[in-house]
Amino acid sequence: MNHPVPVPSNTMPSRIGQGTAVEQSRAAAEVQAAVVVAQQCPRNIQAAVAEMRESCKQMTLAERAFYRYPKGGQTVTGASVHLARELARCWGNVQYGLVEMRRDDEYGQSEMQAFAWDVQTNSRNSSTFIVPHRRDTRNGPQKVTDMRDIYELNTNNGSRRVREAIFAILPPWFVEEAKDICSQTLKNGGGKPLAQRVADAIKTFEGVGVTVDRIEAKLDRPSGKWTEHDVAQLIVAFKSIQRGEITAEDEFPAPRVSADELTGAPKREPAEWPETAQPPQQ
Repeated sequence: MNHPVPVPSNTMPSRIGQGTAVEQSRAAAEVQAAVVVAQQCPRNIQAAVAEMRESCKQMTLAERAFYRYPKGGQTVTGASVHLARELARCWGNVQYGLVEMRRDDEYGQSEMQAFAWDVQTNSRNSSTFIVPHRRDTRNGPQKVTDMRDIYELNTNNGSRRVREAIFAILPPWFVEEAKDICSQTLKNGGGKPLAQRVADAIKTFEGVGVTVDRIEAKLDRPSGKWTEHDVAQLIVAFKSIQRGEITAEDEFPAPRVSADELTGAPKREPAEWPETAQPPQQ
C-alpha cells in the first residue's frame, strides 16, 4: 500500500479564507480607482493651504498637534500623528495606514507595515518593523498575551511610523506652516484672557494630582508670571500625559524635602568666616 509522502509544513501554502480573498480583490480595485480619481481630480494647492490654515486655527486640533516624552534625561517634542492625519486630509489624494502583516505568538511578536502614498504624484513611503509582545515597566519588560493589549501595543508603535510616513510625502513647507499656526493657536488660547487660561491650567492639572507649586518649580516662576508660551507648553504636556506618552511624576517631579523640614527643625544658616580668619583654599 502506497502512503502519501508528507510535505514539510514550511513549504505548504498558507490558508487564505474567502473573506481574505475578497478583501484582497477589493483592495486592488480600490487602489486602481484611487489612481484614476487622483489623475482626473488633481488637488488644488491653494484650496489645500486655505483648508490647512483654517483647521490649524482650531483649538481642538492645536491641543493634539504636538507630543512630548522623556528620553535620555531630556524631553523630546514634535508634531503628532493627529496633525499628520489632518494634514493628509487637507492635502488630498493621500492614502495611509497600518497593516499587521504577520503575528507570531510562538516568538511573541508582530510584523507590521506603516505606509503613506500620494496617489497623484505616486510618491510613497513605507516601513516594515517588528513589535515585540512586551511592555516596558519600572520592574522590567512584561510579556503581553491578551489580544486587546497586543492590538493596542501594535497600534501605539505603528502610529509613530504612520506619522513619519505621512510627513515624508507631504511638502516640508506645508508641514512647517501648519506647526507654526498650531503653536500660535495654543498661545492665543482660543481668545481667552491669559489669566483665565492660567487658572484653567492649574485646575486641570490638579485633576491629575499635580499641584501648582510643582508646575511653578518646573517653569521656574510663579503662576502670576506665566506667559502665553508657558500655558501652551502646559497644554501639550497635559495631552501627552493623557495619551500615556509621559507621566505626571516625570514631567512635574515633586519637590525634595530636606531632613530639617521633615523633623520641623529650624533652618540652619551657613556659618560665616571670622574677619580675622582665612577661608580654606579650594
